[in-house]
Amino acid sequence: MRVQRILLVVDSISTWCGKAFSWLIILLMLGVCVEVFKRYILNAPTAWSFDADYMTYGVLFMMCGAYTLAQDGHVRGDFLYSSMRPRTQAALDLVLYIIFFLPGIAALSYAGWDFAHASWVIREHVNDTADGPPLYQFKAVIPIAGSFVLLQGLAEIIRCIVCLKTGIWPERLKDAEEIDVVEEQLAHSEYVDEESRQRAIEQAHSIDEAARQRGLGDRAEAATARERPAGDKK
Repeated sequence: MRVQRILLVVDSISTWCGKAFSWLIILLMLGVCVEVFKRYILNAPTAWSFDADYMTYGVLFMMCGAYTLAQDGHVRGDFLYSSMRPRTQAALDLVLYIIFFLPGIAALSYAGWDFAHASWVIREHVNDTADGPPLYQFKAVIPIAGSFVLLQGLAEIIRCIVCLKTGIWPERLKDAEEIDVVEEQLAHSEYVDEESRQRAIEQAHSIDEAARQRGLGDRAEAATARERPAGDKK
């Protein structure tokens, strides 16, 4: 289906962006470790280290927002949402995307562009210290990140519309999950025979599926019960 292909292309863009910028966590870790060593071992702290660290984390946080949305990883009231039927979920999501998401992210992207442009014009630097690092490159990330999130949000709106028509959520671009790590560890284990390995993988998959279905309650059983004859108690 052409719509499904478009959705997966947008997912792949968001996933690529999130994975590319996720490497900043290593740079952030190194920066913190070096500063701790200099501050407490060498007694020679760097004045702008904190500024560089929070800007690095800010870029990581903003540029991974679209990836999180593509993986349906943002926080929601799952105990209510997961008990709804797909069409009800899609209708609720569509209303919330239109009322809150689109205006908020559009405003962020628009205002972020002016914010970043003004910073670039004056070549803004952090003014907390005399030799503060440049700030204009960091502010330029705001409209860029907003554009990625807005693109993924439009894809999510299309997903809601498709689900309202078909009653089934369109597929997402799958990424590595905890269950994949379990399978990889079992595959390379020298102390587990093949039969036990397969049994453990199947059990892990069943636990993972049960976790995905948490909160659904007995909807399927209730639906089956409604279809049974009135006198059938089985």
